[in-house]
Amino acid sequence: MPSRLKVIVAYDGTPFAGWQSQANGNAVQDHVERAFAAICGERIRVHGAGRTDAGVHALAQSAHADVPHKRLTAAQWVAALNQHLPAAIRILRAGYVSASFHAQYSAIGKVYRYEIWQGAVLPPFERDRAWHVRAPIDIHAVRGAAALFEGRHDFAAFAARRGKHPETTIRTIRAVTVRSGAKRLSLTFDGDGFLYKMVRLIVGTLVLVGRGEETEDAIRRALRRGHAPAILRRRLVAPAAGLTLVRVRY
Repeated sequence: MPSRLKVIVAYDGTPFAGWQSQANGNAVQDHVERAFAAICGERIRVHGAGRTDAGVHALAQSAHADVPHKRLTAAQWVAALNQHLPAAIRILRAGYVSASFHAQYSAIGKVYRYEIWQGAVLPPFERDRAWHVRAPIDIHAVRGAAALFEGRHDFAAFAARRGKHPETTIRTIRAVTVRSGAKRLSLTFDGDGFLYKMVRLIVGTLVLVGRGEETEDAIRRALRRGHAPAILRRRLVAPAAGLTLVRVRY
């Protein structure tokens, strides 16, 4: 009988085609599965907690795989997998879990962080890590609008279509935290789940509010009416590079 192994994966999403396996073989999942195959001599299916798009990063993506019965210790799995992975992907931790655990279906929430750089010049080390927004942003307006997204709402107006529609577009955001420094604006979203491009659309809307191009009232109406993105003056999708999956909650 195989054993179920849970792994925590960190990656720089810049060179990859997102998490989900792709025909070109360059998704993070593809690389992790090839690493397992190199160790086990057979294909091992890896199940992630959820998709991240091309260019999106992860500090702690969660995944599981059914491996030959405890042939390696958890520490040995970490070392062996990393030996077969590109430097931009690293297994941080591993551990055996119960067969009832599922990286996606056992999750009760996720935390995402989005970084915005507001200086006139984007430092090279912020490239592919933050959205460079040169226009002034009213942080007080952003904080006020961010609070509107907290709670249980129909987020259909803040989601993009991707193949099959989800069964429901209702989600709960426990907290939106807005932190600002001299040139950096950081937004953290803690929720029970997120729709396709939902965080990036919310961030885009908050930037529009901060620039005076969108209103809190439009956000309230869009959340009340759900499937009515036209209520917003326009929908702005923040670039993928500023987004990081911080953790998966269980």
